[in-house]
Amino acid sequence: MATAPPPDTTLDPINGDALPAEDWVTTFHLVMVALDPFTYESAWLIDTAGRILSNFVGADCRVSWLVAGDDDETREFLGPWSDKLLTFADPDREMIGALGLETLPAIVHLDHSLEVVAAAEGWDPNAWRDVVANLTQMMSWNQPTIPEASDPMRYAGTPAIP
Repeated sequence: MATAPPPDTTLDPINGDALPAEDWVTTFHLVMVALDPFTYESAWLIDTAGRILSNFVGADCRVSWLVAGDDDETREFLGPWSDKLLTFADPDREMIGALGLETLPAIVHLDHSLEVVAAAEGWDPNAWRDVVANLTQMMSWNQPTIPEASDPMRYAGTPAIP
């Protein structure tokens, strides 16, 4: 079960300077999809997660990737998605561990105080839809369809911390 990370946990964007997590939520909530670039299970969800995150680009939240790899591994894994959305590299899985994630892929919604508003681990379309429905309501935004016909079938995912 996801937990609030310590405020001083570093988030390092691949196209910017690393900042403490608390600095990323001063104005907007933070919504992250955490992926492991060394597993098929995370790779299967890139386009689905990208579609979901892209839906909220104009909302009052920051949407982002949190990838358990260095900058180069993250760029290679996400391909063009790494340039379309805020992307954090987490090679030592510091933030993934600080969030208490046990399974990847995962989606996590953090509020201004870094409290977990909602989260889902593994790919369970119903659980992800619940997280996104809550975000949709909080942001007064349009909800994307989850799942779409092209989305993968439900699967458990892989350990977040091997």
